[in-house]
Amino acid sequence: MKAKRRRHGPEFKARVALEALKGIKTIQQTAHGFDIHPVQVSEWKKTMAVGAPGVFGPGGGRAKSEDFEAERPRLHAKTGEQAVALDYLTKKSKQPGL
Repeated sequence: MKAKRRRHGPEFKARVALEALKGIKTIQQTAHGFDIHPVQVSEWKKTMAVGAPGVFGPGGGRAKSEDFEAERPRLHAKTGEQAVALDYLTKKSKQPGL
């Protein structure tokens, strides 16, 4: 019977990659410590090394907050539409004869 595939979140991958980038332990020791395959550690380390300059580049940490600010009016409009629909359905459900 095959083992169920494990899925790792971005936080876990970043922690493993940072540990590998520190170079205190070997790739094999890091993999054994986190109970993953050494090839996976090497891939995450390479991905982290390639993607790290983007964190410190223009808009590195602000992208999510700027996206939210740009989308705020649309979200407020959607909330208003849902409130109106909820009020309408609440009134309709209270009417006799339905």
